[in-house]
Amino acid sequence: MCETLPVRQKENYELTIAIPAYMEEENLRILLPRLNKTLAALPVSSEVVVVDTLIPMDNTRMVCQENNAVYLNRLSGNYYGDAVRTAIQYCRSRYLVFMDGDGSHAPEFIPSFLNVAEACDVVIASRYVKGGASDNSKLLLFMSRVVNVLYSVILNLNCKDVSNSFKLYRTELLQPLALYSKNFDIIEEMLFKMKRNCSQLKIIELPFTFRERMFGHTKRNLFVFMFTYFFTLLKLRFGK
Repeated sequence: MCETLPVRQKENYELTIAIPAYMEEENLRILLPRLNKTLAALPVSSEVVVVDTLIPMDNTRMVCQENNAVYLNRLSGNYYGDAVRTAIQYCRSRYLVFMDGDGSHAPEFIPSFLNVAEACDVVIASRYVKGGASDNSKLLLFMSRVVNVLYSVILNLNCKDVSNSFKLYRTELLQPLALYSKNFDIIEEMLFKMKRNCSQLKIIELPFTFRERMFGHTKRNLFVFMFTYFFTLLKLRFGK
């Protein structure tokens, strides 16, 4: 069990791509080469960081070694939120992009983030602006719509796709945050607390098409998904 982060061997980068992974070896074999090809064409220095489970459950470490990606184990716990907090703690880059390891987020979209990054604090790959779309089922799409409308209105977040994890952040605005959510609701918690700390937070949404995962099964349990999202909504809205 790893409770400390490895010592960084190189200077800071301009861009870090962080991928929380939970038994995504098969998908990462396809995703990481595509990601490396995309990053090699960018005019900024970059790194790829894969945040695996506390104790390895597949050959993700080996896949990272084969594709020049930094391999980390989550600190403190095995939840998605632990992976996000580990990546934020590790990152020293100016910009931090989170993306899923299941192939639903196309790495070829990353240059679009950088095209507008200088003008804002957060860039969202948005399913719900004009030109955006999703391959999810009608049920999942309906649930996602409800969650996003509620979070946007109740927490006064000026964006339509709050819950999509595929976002670019200014790292300096993320690292002071105290984040507590265990599950995927940490995505909303980050955006809300950034906005609370910076009332003039500038968010840009770019149209994006969300694809179904390539291999394996989703880690999102629908009951847990809805319960934790609504509990977190109440906690953020009425908590201190």
